[in-house]
Amino acid sequence: MSQKDTDACWTKNNRQNYFGYNNHISIDVEYGFIRRYQVTDASVHYSQVLGALLDEQNQGEEVWAHSAYGSESIEWILQILQFLSHIHERAYGNHPLTAKHKEDKRERCQVRAKVEHVFCHWVNEIGGKLMGSIGKQSVKGTIGVNNLVYNFKRYGFWENKNPKAVG
Repeated sequence: MSQKDTDACWTKNNRQNYFGYNNHISIDVEYGFIRRYQVTDASVHYSQVLGALLDEQNQGEEVWAHSAYGSESIEWILQILQFLSHIHERAYGNHPLTAKHKEDKRERCQVRAKVEHVFCHWVNEIGGKLMGSIGKQSVKGTIGVNNLVYNFKRYGFWENKNPKAVG
């Protein structure tokens, strides 16, 4: 007998439907540790969790994020909080990106690639994106443990790379 996850929701991204949850993360750009994360059902827009991911204790004053996190209100809030926004620009219909925006996007992608490494690690080493859990609390626990495992592996990487610098 199969069970239905009544906490999970549907969303559409790039004309494809998805059912489940999102793991929103904030990482330390220098070392790649997950500093904060937020688990939401798939229907929650990225921009709604950005505030929970901002970490005033993180030494960086810059926010690097893909265009789904961008809006005029988000840019205004980041400015008030004195964060420097590096949120990707988005092309709209008949308004393509300018050459300057494309160059900025290349630079931003190099930094954002570090975030994507976390999700690649999930797929390649922790068993993929599919959860065997049902219910938001159970999924949050599973994602939390997977994020912790990622941080332990990241710590091991840095310890092996330079044993005197870590610990």
